[in-house]
Amino acid sequence: MPVITTIDDLKRLHKRRAPKMFYDYAESGSWTEQTFRENTTDFDQIRLRQRVAVDMSDRTTQSQMIGQDVAMPVALAPVGLTGMQCADGEIKAAKAAEDFGVPFTLSTMSICSIEDVAANTKNPFWFQLYVMRDEEFVDNIIARAKNAGCSALVLTLDLQLLGQRHKDLKNGLTAPPKMTIPTMINLSTKWRWGIEMLQTKRRTFGNIVGHAKNVGDTSSLSSWTSEQFEPKLDWGMIAKLKEKWGGKLILKGILDVEDAQKAVAVGADAIIVSNHGGRQLDGALSAVRMLPSIVAAVGDQIEIHMDSGIRSGQDVLKALSLGAKGVYIGRAFIYGLGAMGQAGVTKALEVIHKELDLTMALCGRRDVKTLDRDVLLVPQSFEGNWQ
Repeated sequence: MPVITTIDDLKRLHKRRAPKMFYDYAESGSWTEQTFRENTTDFDQIRLRQRVAVDMSDRTTQSQMIGQDVAMPVALAPVGLTGMQCADGEIKAAKAAEDFGVPFTLSTMSICSIEDVAANTKNPFWFQLYVMRDEEFVDNIIARAKNAGCSALVLTLDLQLLGQRHKDLKNGLTAPPKMTIPTMINLSTKWRWGIEMLQTKRRTFGNIVGHAKNVGDTSSLSSWTSEQFEPKLDWGMIAKLKEKWGGKLILKGILDVEDAQKAVAVGADAIIVSNHGGRQLDGALSAVRMLPSIVAAVGDQIEIHMDSGIRSGQDVLKALSLGAKGVYIGRAFIYGLGAMGQAGVTKALEVIHKELDLTMALCGRRDVKTLDRDVLLVPQSFEGNWQ
C-alpha cells in the first residue's frame, strides 16, 4: 500500500484507477467552476492561532450530530454514482463510516439501493432525497427509507434544475457507461476497476430502476431522470414532506440567511450550509464564506452543518470554529473509495481525524466541542461587503 498522508494522495490514486468519466464527475463544478474552486481556496484565507504551554493531553473529537453520537463531527455526504467509482461503492463507504463511528448518507441517485446498504450494515444510516415530479415514487422511497431504519432524511433543496457540468456532457456520463470508442479505450486501462465491476450486479441506479413507473431497465432510465426533478419544490412542499417523513429532517443547500430563517420556520432539525459542491449555481459564494452570517442569524435556533470544500481536518476545524456543529465530506471520501475501496474511505477518515486532532491541540484545545472563533484569525473582509 502506498504511503497516504493527505487527501490529495488519495485523489491522485483515484484519478489513476477510476474511469475518466467517473473521476471527472467527482472532480468538477458547473459552468466556469468559480464556486467549485473558491469552496476550497476560501478556507486558505482563514489562519489559525498557535497556542503553547497548554495541557494537550486527554483530547477528544467525540461529539453529536442531530443527537447522534459521532467519533468526530464529520458525516459522509450523499454522492450520486458512488457505486461507479468502485464496485458496490455505497456499501463499502457505509461500512467504513459505520466502523469509524460517523454517519453515512445515501443518495437517491446511488448505485446500491437503500435495501442493499441496509442489508450490509448494522447501524442506521441517513437517506438523502431529491424531490421528483412523480409523487408516488417520492412517497414510496420515503417509505422504503423508513422500512430500512434510516434515522434522518436529508432533503436536498438546490437541485430543482440541473446545473450544467461541461465535463459530464463531453464524457457522455451514464451508468453504466456508454460504450463509445474513447470510453472503451479509457476503460481498457482501468483493469482493476473493470474486474470488480464484472463481479457485481449493481451497475445502475438501484433506488430507481424497478421502483419508478416505466423504468424497468437502463434504456428508460435516462429520459426519466432528465424529466423528473421537481421545479415546483417550495416551502409548503417541504412542510408536507416533513410530515410524511415524521423523523429527523436535515435541509441541504442553504446558502442565504433568509432561507435559513425559513428552514427554522418549517421546523427542520438541522440545515446544511452548502452550494452543492459548486455543481449548481456557479458564481455563488463559497459555503465557508456564507457560514458566519447564517450562524449569527439562526445558530441559536437550529443545528447548523456545512459541506462544500472540506478537504482536510484543518478545514473541519475552521468550519466548527465558525459555528458549524458538523461537516460533510463528499469528494474527500470519494477519492479514497476510487483509490482503494473501503480501505480508502477508512484512510480518508483517518487522515482527516488526525489533522483535526493535532490542529486542535496546537490551537490550545482538547475538546472539539469547545472550538470557537477564538482559535481563528479571520480577515476583516472575509465575509465581504456585497451589495
